[in-house]
Amino acid sequence: MSVAAISSVFVFTLLVLLAGGIWIFTSLFLSSGMALYFLADFPLARIIPIAKSVVWTTITSYQVAAVPLFIWMGEILFRTDLSLRLFRGLVPFVNRVPGRLLHTNVLGCTLFAAVSGSSVATTATVGRITTVELMKRNYDYSLSIGALAGSGGLGMMIPPSIVLVLYGLLAQESIAKLFVAGIMPGLLLAAMYMTYIVVISLLRPEVAPSDGNDGQAYTWRDYLFALGDLGPVVFLIVFVLGGIYTGIVTPSEAAAVGVLGAVITAAAMRQLTIKTFLESIRGTIKTSCMVLSLLVAASFLAAAMSFMHIPVTLAEYIAGLDLSPLALILVLGLFYLLLGMFIDGMSIIVITLPITLPLVIAAGFDPIWYGVFLVIVAELSVITPPVGFNLFVIQGLTGDGIHRVAIATIPFF
Repeated sequence: MSVAAISSVFVFTLLVLLAGGIWIFTSLFLSSGMALYFLADFPLARIIPIAKSVVWTTITSYQVAAVPLFIWMGEILFRTDLSLRLFRGLVPFVNRVPGRLLHTNVLGCTLFAAVSGSSVATTATVGRITTVELMKRNYDYSLSIGALAGSGGLGMMIPPSIVLVLYGLLAQESIAKLFVAGIMPGLLLAAMYMTYIVVISLLRPEVAPSDGNDGQAYTWRDYLFALGDLGPVVFLIVFVLGGIYTGIVTPSEAAAVGVLGAVITAAAMRQLTIKTFLESIRGTIKTSCMVLSLLVAASFLAAAMSFMHIPVTLAEYIAGLDLSPLALILVLGLFYLLLGMFIDGMSIIVITLPITLPLVIAAGFDPIWYGVFLVIVAELSVITPPVGFNLFVIQGLTGDGIHRVAIATIPFF
């Protein structure tokens, strides 16, 4: 059987399994194993050692330790009143900007993303305060939840990003370099969101109604108190990312430092109890098992495809189409946009990276740049129906229908 035929059958089997509602982890393992057995004529006596080797090599990688630790840091902070402090601390600094408190969604998500690494955790943590406060002050509903949904995706981009860690492990690229590469695009997206809010607020002042405090003259004391509320987040950002960028610690070590910083922060705020600590561990175990199972399955998928020469053949086929690098990226962007409507961003990266990474490298793109590109399309996936995690989070916070939430996110999409 030709490589093209093998590729078609392999992809068809994977899609059938996914469409049947089988877990992504199981679908990847089954389709990879079946492809090696039925299409590549590998005996079970050879497939099983390959699977065992891939699982062991992947799960015992030193860098993998960063995944559960960054998740744990976010879980600890999620159970504090950090979001309330963020909101209080940002109010004096945005009160004179057109759009006023609407900017707390963007800035709050940007800051929390720098200590969380998760899009869902960022949206849920910031949203549980801002949705209530903005609705209470009669701010435009669609603009409020749209800004929250779009800004929540920054948790994927701004380091420490779990998605960037996952990409670095799969692509065998430097996680520290990926973290550095994610800063400017993340801040640029945040600036674009805030610019949009400013423009809309100038054109339609009713989206940010007056409550009598417009342009309120805050004293230096007010600003100092506000900085005190922002202090815990700033401390964690410097504590974690400062160690990475100065070269004192590796990303994996920084994740452990982050957990220590989160514990210190929660204890300093007198919100670290045995109950919340145990809850954070349970939440970490559940999320880590999901992420690491995807990582293991993706590694087995990559190994199976390599044995069947699929990446090389696809790269040669794409090269034969004589697409320009820009055309290739455009096609991939549309491809990911379609997938993002049905599969979450992390799973998309896991499933497709073994195929697409060789193509973009052959086209002359830097794998670090491509990692940032993938995170951007993953951010799109969390705000596209019918399967958009941030949409579900906001639906749970507001009680509104998914369609109304999705429509509100269109400008930020």
